[in-house]
Amino acid sequence: MYYKFSGFSQKLVGAVASTAYTPQGLKPPVSTESPALIFGTPTKLASDSPAAVSYFGKDKVPELQKLFQKPDGLPVHLKRGLPDQLLYRTTMALSIGGVIYCLVAFYLAAQPKTKK
Repeated sequence: MYYKFSGFSQKLVGAVASTAYTPQGLKPPVSTESPALIFGTPTKLASDSPAAVSYFGKDKVPELQKLFQKPDGLPVHLKRGLPDQLLYRTTMALSIGGVIYCLVAFYLAAQPKTKK
């Protein structure tokens, strides 16, 4: 007779041969072949020409490097002009507003309740 350990009763219980030879958590070996990729992009080899994969689009990195490394005295987070300035100022305004709101909430929470 074959036995296996029961996780429910914490004792040895009778079992058929197939479950006795595959203990808890262990499963029969699976195939070593990897499944087909669903959203995989093709691997670009060193021997491939740059035009082999056309759907990556234009490489913008050199243009952005020129823009961000230009020594014009502006911080990096403001180099792209008006949209960056609007985002920066909005973020600063919301941060300052949040700090003021927290301080007012702390002040109101620290006041003792008056009996009526």
